Amino acid sequence: MDGLMRRWRGRGDFAKVDFYTRGTFYFLLWTMVASQVAFSVTRPVRNSGAPAALIAASCLLAVAQGVAVTGLVSRWIDVYLGKAQLGWRPVALGAGLMVADVTVSVALWSVVGLREEPVGTSALAAAAAPFLMAHCLVVRKRVSVAVQAGALALVCGAVALTGEDAGMVWACAISVVGLCGWFAVTVRCSAWHLGVMWKIDQARDVQARLAVAEERLRFGRDLHDVMGRNLAVIALKSELAVQLARRGRAEASVEQMVEVQRLAQESQREVRDVVRGYREADLRVELAGAQGVLEAAGIVCTVSGDVAELPVAVQSALGWVVREAATNVLRHGDAGRCAIGVDVVGSAVTLTVENDGACADPGGSGSGLAGLRERLAVLEGTLEAGALDGGRFLLTARVPVEVSQTKPLRRLRSGVRGGAPRNRTRTKFAGGAS
Repeated sequence: MDGLMRRWRGRGDFAKVDFYTRGTFYFLLWTMVASQVAFSVTRPVRNSGAPAALIAASCLLAVAQGVAVTGLVSRWIDVYLGKAQLGWRPVALGAGLMVADVTVSVALWSVVGLREEPVGTSALAAAAAPFLMAHCLVVRKRVSVAVQAGALALVCGAVALTGEDAGMVWACAISVVGLCGWFAVTVRCSAWHLGVMWKIDQARDVQARLAVAEERLRFGRDLHDVMGRNLAVIALKSELAVQLARRGRAEASVEQMVEVQRLAQESQREVRDVVRGYREADLRVELAGAQGVLEAAGIVCTVSGDVAELPVAVQSALGWVVREAATNVLRHGDAGRCAIGVDVVGSAVTLTVENDGACADPGGSGSGLAGLRERLAVLEGTLEAGALDGGRFLLTARVPVEVSQTKPLRRLRSGVRGGAPRNRTRTKFAGGAS
């Protein structure tokens, strides 16, 4: 039972609504099948002198229609959502089984006598309901109304042909319209709600991808602006140096190559500055960026705390924690709310990131968090992450402020520049939400 509950909590909002909607459709479908079978084997029917073969045929056709429509419901929901193509052979099979089921049911209840057993009108409506309630998913409203009218004419016409009076024909019409019409409206509204949820889920995924793509473009644009001009000048001066060397002007060629060397060193320094600005996260910028990205993905995000007086090294390290935590919120589970807080108590600063909608395994032991632990360890800080009750997930980072003030920023860089955890963390953020 606990395993089932964990799997249920691990589902996203759309997955839960999808599961509930499909389960509701199956329940309504088999309720109608069970009702028809139950009506067909009641004592008045058995004692009416109706042939056993006719009773058995009615029950078998009801079950056959239920099995066929059960296979259609799941696919037709996907057709309604635009995730599958409609095939007309299953539609023809379901319609044929419905017609056969209604015909046999009318024959059975004509022997029993609808006037003696008025419950037979409900049995006739139940024979038509399974296919009609599913068919309305894959056709327009006008077509669905036309099909419902056709089924109504089939039932009422068949009942009239058995010799029943107008009163029983009207009773059958009311049963068919009330039961099949109500099911069709219910199913159509439920499918519409599921479609809205699916579009929202798709939009959130697209927004998260766009936020990450925008960050990639920013980094690519900065790198292009820095390297484009310098590489062009290096190429020209290298070509000039080759031409001067071929003409025997060695001194001028050496001067050009010295200039190439200077430009290369300058380019290397500028690239390091760009990468450092990308890797050394500013806490205030990262807090604002995380809030913007999460809210763009449909997650309510609140940020509290003042970071103005924190040392640069602390802000850089905690900025990375915020970036990684925001990425994990987007990637794992299906959060609706996220709270980020920064609190300075005594000689330590604490950063907390709490979100709901966490899955059963929200990545608490992943390489990204392992890299953050190593990054914080340089400042003698700690990182804790784990699931809480109610599908929540809490990440807590603590850094001693006094210790960090005595640690030069150069040590923070050297402690993570060449290590694998740093590269894994950066790679995860760059592609985490995609």
